[in-house]
Amino acid sequence: SAAWGAPAPRDFSPILSRSLAHIGAYHDNQLVGFVNVAWDGGVHAFILDTSVHPDKRRQGIATRLVREAMRVARERGAEWLHVDFEPHLTGFYRACGFRPTKAGIIKLV
Repeated sequence: SAAWGAPAPRDFSPILSRSLAHIGAYHDNQLVGFVNVAWDGGVHAFILDTSVHPDKRRQGIATRLVREAMRVARERGAEWLHVDFEPHLTGFYRACGFRPTKAGIIKLV
């Protein structure tokens, strides 16, 4: 919740139970980073919710999380790894090896 500026922790168990993987980074037994790898049940996996505690940013944690997500997704049969991100994260994801694609999104609620 500190990474997202959320007031209270949220129950992620329904989301994580459907994930291909979820990866955490810890410091002194405290969760300081997280990434969720969702998938379509086939060859496409999706990085969601890459997060690092504000006090631990700019130390390579997010890069290591994304690389581990790539490794695990490949190991579990995914052939493609997708990620959507805000414009200010373009440099980060390009440095991780992602290339730009055209995509669309619609807000349902």
